[in-house]
Amino acid sequence: MTDTHADYQLSQLDQLEAESIHIFREVAAEFEKPVLMFSGGKDSIVMLRLAEKAFYPAKIPFPVLQVDTGYDFPEVLACRDSWVNRLGVRLVVASVEEAIKSGIVVDDGKTSRNRLQIGTLLNAIEEEGFTAAFGGGRRDEEKARAKERVYSHRDDFGQWDPKNQRPELWSLYNGRLHEGEHMRIFPLSNWTELDIWHYIDREQIEIPSIYFSHQRRVFQRDGMLLSESEFNPLRSGESVEERTVRFRTVGDLTLTGCVESDAANTAEIIDEIAIAKVTERGATRGDDRFSEAAMEDRKKEGYF
Repeated sequence: MTDTHADYQLSQLDQLEAESIHIFREVAAEFEKPVLMFSGGKDSIVMLRLAEKAFYPAKIPFPVLQVDTGYDFPEVLACRDSWVNRLGVRLVVASVEEAIKSGIVVDDGKTSRNRLQIGTLLNAIEEEGFTAAFGGGRRDEEKARAKERVYSHRDDFGQWDPKNQRPELWSLYNGRLHEGEHMRIFPLSNWTELDIWHYIDREQIEIPSIYFSHQRRVFQRDGMLLSESEFNPLRSGESVEERTVRFRTVGDLTLTGCVESDAANTAEIIDEIAIAKVTERGATRGDDRFSEAAMEDRKKEGYF
């Protein structure tokens, strides 16, 4: 007996892509003033690519927002600008440096610039009147993010209460807000790091060069390899050496470590990630090592 209909089953990547595109369109239709948080890292770039597909051939109908620590990798900022210029989207930059000068956040000399992003971000959301902010968080990254809903409600102080999130049965999202509240939206919730790299490989997506193997002057601190930089003064007993490394995640260069790797293209990175036993945040993000609940504490305060 011959088949009477074609098999239209989607691949895993196609299903993930379709779900994310659906979320982008739902938010654009439901919220008055959304924004896409765009760091220039791999996850936010995949988000921007999905947003491009969601509204093609029209332009993306919302701006992108970067919270600039002042300690960002130059390669990441260059890639950010390349995407913004190609797509013609409006870029809003919320500067931690400017927030310190304006008294919005306080630099006590002990708090990391990464943590100072919280007040800087909340101020930008309030000033611009954004009602929904897309973030690139994935549930596989970290246990606090595993609790996150796709529509993550934030109160009028910008805070997240993991015990007071709304159910999302059958992928139905509740976007109702009271005055002063906003929603964080996570279109990549169900993606994994390996999914991200398979998608980058399939779509031939431009990403910062530091994700690939390169020579870099680094030093060891707290079990991580950190980049030599004027912002990273050496401590007693530390020494700089040149190694072949790459970054699995990018952020504040004073806290973001690299890993030794010869993976020079996406196929080699996929092979490497497939056997990795630690997520990229657990392996190379110093700000997640302060305590067991470091990420959850920051998220409750308004972090990404």
